[in-house]
Amino acid sequence: MTITKHQRNLSALLHASTFSRYLVPFGNIIAPLVIWLANKEDHEFVDYNGKQALNFQISLLLYSVVLGIVLIPFAIGALPGLFEFGFWNLAEYNNFGGIDIDMDDLEFSNGFFWWPLGLIGLMQLGLSLVNIVFTIIATIRTHEGQFYEYPLTIRFIK
Repeated sequence: MTITKHQRNLSALLHASTFSRYLVPFGNIIAPLVIWLANKEDHEFVDYNGKQALNFQISLLLYSVVLGIVLIPFAIGALPGLFEFGFWNLAEYNNFGGIDIDMDDLEFSNGFFWWPLGLIGLMQLGLSLVNIVFTIIATIRTHEGQFYEYPLTIRFIK
């Protein structure tokens, strides 16, 4: 199969269009999807690259959602420490109309819930960096006419 300059340019644009996520919500999926759907029937190389880019972006979205779900119990567990003697110094307001809310007996305030929050935050940052680095690599390789396959990708679109 001969890959024309037009196909290489379209494929590189398809990969680079995932950076539209910084301008439009879900632009990293919408922009390549539009380019891919408009050109997949005419160009096999664009079809392949569209599937690669979309699978990678959907996979990273899934990984981010899973990390967010894992984060929820730790974020809830960290809340009592915030309200007790933490950021807002609300310890003096823990008696609401005779109802005593005493958080001293809870084991939440020992900092156990803060390290997973930081770790998950670092993992989210790592996913963002992986996205940027591999998208740039895919754009360059595709523009050179190579069939690039992203790592860490679940094949949603085959």
